[in-house]
Amino acid sequence: MFYKDMMISMICLLMLVVFVLIGVAFLTLLE
Repeated sequence: MFYKDMMISMICLLMLVVFVLIGVAFLTLLE
């Protein structure tokens, strides 16, 4: 169970990082 929870949290963190990168790219493109 512990490893499963760690995997889920790591995937959530990766998704957050991807969303932030997309947001930054959008802002740089709009300017």
